[in-house]
Amino acid sequence: MEKEIKIIYLTGFMTSGKSTIGPILANVLGWEFKDLDQVIEENEKKSVVQIFETDGEEHFRKLEHDFLAQFSKDESLVLSLGGGTMAFDRNLTILKNSGLIVYLKSSPNMIYQRIKNKIDRPIFRDLVLSENPQPHQFIERIEKYLSKREPYYLQADIHIDTDHTNIGITVDKLAKIINRELNANN
Repeated sequence: MEKEIKIIYLTGFMTSGKSTIGPILANVLGWEFKDLDQVIEENEKKSVVQIFETDGEEHFRKLEHDFLAQFSKDESLVLSLGGGTMAFDRNLTILKNSGLIVYLKSSPNMIYQRIKNKIDRPIFRDLVLSENPQPHQFIERIEKYLSKREPYYLQADIHIDTDHTNIGITVDKLAKIINRELNANN
């Protein structure tokens, strides 16, 4: 028996489009949208960068897991995950058992173009703020993290490339696929 789809999880590396595509997709589906990182920031009254700096990544990952477990019981929800959320087995189990996982895939070069000036990303903040950051430094770090995370991302139910398609077309394509899945399970 197929699982009933009540939640759409958007996963992928940072800047792959999760927080941009998510609210539009939710609107098209008539569902609610939440961004896991945003929920954590609002709860902690700190940015993700500040949480990493003051409380550590382990504290952040515990919050992330706890909120994910809570949201996994919701219905009609599109949830944008953090770039690393899915790369933990305990989170992956929740995701696989409670919803449809969509991997928004971007190439290292496109991620670099989108991230090179963003200071709100803990694992790239030092490069962005450095005196003369070089593209190869970003690409190497992106590839390092992608090599660890992509085996998890590839376990998603749906894979969508976000590099060269505009947001509207991506959302339309994704909504059609999701509606087919929803109709097949009803």
